[in-house]
Amino acid sequence: MDWDGIRYFLAVARTSKVSEAGRRLGVEHSTVSRRIRQLEQEMGTVLFDKSRRYGYLLTEAGRNLLQHAEKMESELLNAHQTISVFEEDLSGDIRVAATEGFGVYMLTPLAVDFQKQYPKTSLEIMAFQHFVDQSRREADIFITIDRPLRGNYVYRLLSDYKLRLYASPQYLKRHAPINTPLDLAEHHFIDYIDEFIISEELKYLGDLIPGANVVFKSNSLVAQLQACLAGQAMAVLPCFMAHQNPDLQVVLLDEIAIKRSFWMLYHEDLRQLKRIELFSNFLKNKLEQRQAMMMGE
Repeated sequence: MDWDGIRYFLAVARTSKVSEAGRRLGVEHSTVSRRIRQLEQEMGTVLFDKSRRYGYLLTEAGRNLLQHAEKMESELLNAHQTISVFEEDLSGDIRVAATEGFGVYMLTPLAVDFQKQYPKTSLEIMAFQHFVDQSRREADIFITIDRPLRGNYVYRLLSDYKLRLYASPQYLKRHAPINTPLDLAEHHFIDYIDEFIISEELKYLGDLIPGANVVFKSNSLVAQLQACLAGQAMAVLPCFMAHQNPDLQVVLLDEIAIKRSFWMLYHEDLRQLKRIELFSNFLKNKLEQRQAMMMGE
């Protein structure tokens, strides 16, 4: 049983779909299916139940393997990091630019963890609410929700995430019950300021709820979250932010969910810098371990 086969197994176990696993691994879905079959043949057991509706679901054997596979993954990462530090006393500046919500709620605590392991590095986090010109090299690493279309960049899919509709208990208590999407016509919403929106990927409220009665706008996602917590109105928020605010309640769980992706990129000429490579791998690995939070599961 080689690590490469385990890597394919982990990708399918975390996504439940060979197509999505292939997208993350940068290969065709047929390659993923073939590698899973090979692994099952090597182990002499079935690791997944295949369902048209639910995708690839772990069997009992698969769940047992998952525990060992994640431990193997963690040990390999730690070994890689240890060897990297042995080969090079890791130091230097790393400036990371990210969207505000991700930068505050996910990137910052993970960056602190990274710096505890590598105390000679200096990390700078730019949590932006406005467009950042990547060509001006304002940061070493950029984390965006738009896949880069051109430029001399190394880029990779960092993580998918979901957004759902949330409300505070105070808001729900004061307003009419919500049982179907049609009931939303009577309710109040929070949204971005149109002229300051940084990506077309953020223009989702109008598609979800045409004619939504927006009573509060901000170009700051953190401000939107605070207004929602205060009971001002309902907001569409990333699950990883709402997860850290347990007072918020999901509205219409089965009807409203939006999937988006974070992309990580840096300029081609930074590829050889060990600190850039190590930080990007560290961040990718940590977010894979937090997929349930990112996807609101």
